Amino acid sequence: MKTPVGGLAQSDARIGVYICHCGTNIAGVVDVETVSKFASTLNNVVVARHYAYMCSDPGQTLIKDDIKNEVLNRVVVASCSPLMHEPTFRKACADGGLNPFLFQMTNIREHCSWVTADPVAATEKAKYLVAAAVGRVTWQTPLEMRQVAVKQSALVVGGGIAGIEAALRLADSGKHVYLVEREPSIGGHMSRLYKTFPTLDCAA
Repeated sequence: MKTPVGGLAQSDARIGVYICHCGTNIAGVVDVETVSKFASTLNNVVVARHYAYMCSDPGQTLIKDDIKNEVLNRVVVASCSPLMHEPTFRKACADGGLNPFLFQMTNIREHCSWVTADPVAATEKAKYLVAAAVGRVTWQTPLEMRQVAVKQSALVVGGGIAGIEAALRLADSGKHVYLVEREPSIGGHMSRLYKTFPTLDCAA
């Protein structure tokens, strides 16, 4: 039996899958009930549901309750873009007692319902994406967030006009700046010019 490092054996995974209607954004094209039924047949999936708005408070409560009542140790949400709501669902998992990094989100809005008007094609693609998310989350391992001190300094490579300007702006914001230039002097190509247009100022 293969076991991911720091994780569970595949057979110990208990996955909950949640399909979001996103109003009619998804459900208007994707047959969410069919996708939910399909998800329930996948390995290690113990609960599969579809709901109008998974990101809503009742939708999040559904996930939190299932984590406790169904003893879920993995969660998949098929909905909109992770850029929009991945933090929302990670927090819901954490509030339910599950490590937030044992969550996987898949986008069936932008990748399915918004890119085709064919309900059959959109539904089939949604099935594939959900199956891939279930396969991936099975092997995910718990992570812990940590904070480390950051030294307020910056390295700027290249002492041309752009590098000098970047170094000055960083310094003005209170950062300690290291400016690195391979030539004997800074200024780049600008330092080789005699005068600059239109003011005819000395380039050096």
